[in-house]
Amino acid sequence: MLSLLDSLRQQGIALNACVLSRNPEIFLTKVPYFKHQPWLEWVTGDVKDFNACGQAEWMIHAATDTHAQAHQNPLGILEDVVLGTRHALNTATTMGVRRALYVSSGAVYGAQPADLPGFSETSTHACDATHPASAYGEAKRMAEQWCVQHGLRHGMTIPIARCFAFVGAGLPLDGHFAIGNFIADAVARRAVTVHGDGTPLRSYLYGADMAIWLLTCLLRGQHGRAYNVGSDHAISIVDLATQVNTSLKNPHGVKVTGSATDHTSRNRYLPDVHRARTELGLDTWTPLDQAIRFTAHCAALNPA
Repeated sequence: MLSLLDSLRQQGIALNACVLSRNPEIFLTKVPYFKHQPWLEWVTGDVKDFNACGQAEWMIHAATDTHAQAHQNPLGILEDVVLGTRHALNTATTMGVRRALYVSSGAVYGAQPADLPGFSETSTHACDATHPASAYGEAKRMAEQWCVQHGLRHGMTIPIARCFAFVGAGLPLDGHFAIGNFIADAVARRAVTVHGDGTPLRSYLYGADMAIWLLTCLLRGQHGRAYNVGSDHAISIVDLATQVNTSLKNPHGVKVTGSATDHTSRNRYLPDVHRARTELGLDTWTPLDQAIRFTAHCAALNPA
């Protein structure tokens, strides 16, 4: 998103940004280009209690830790998402923000039925509110409702972006993201390893495309209206591994550790993006093979 804003400035669009981070130096060490940009102000703090940074016209609220370690503390997730959203919106009101984008997640829909090609924003599916693993999805649902009510009370327009899966610069290549691990394997010239049977279905939107989608949702989305953000081009995990191997010209092939199961009941996590296409003019512009190559190239330029 910062790269997109920087590109807009280079095209002559005057804007300034204030960015909240628990530790800006970690990010700026990895991406030193943004260290001395006069249009950027950094605020060190936590989303639940950060201080306002002057007046602002827009806000993008996307402060949720999605790393695997964070999900080991469900109460922490609930606090960060729900209390963080409350504080962010209250702060936005004091700053004079008129439009705020809430970055939610496809996790609000819960498990995807086998006969459903992709979740639509009008879907009545939801995660089990009493299941211990539902903390993240349920917190996001509650935060969405908080946005709806806050906007109605304070006259603030707050569209909602329900994000699915992505690939691009900054994606961890050693975390719990399958596509990141596959790219790491291919770049290291070892067999791309699929842990499991490879049957789950996913889809991936390139990070630069995602930034444009989010900015468009912010500027043109309706208050309290959800927009799925992601690609609707489904691919199985084993086919994804093969695609990564082919795109990065890795000679060591794909290794699948699990045995095949019944494909009719396989796990899937896919959006229907008809609303974003028809209402906001958005699309999946970057082909997956190109997105994979771009991600690997960025990782090589900015090693961890």
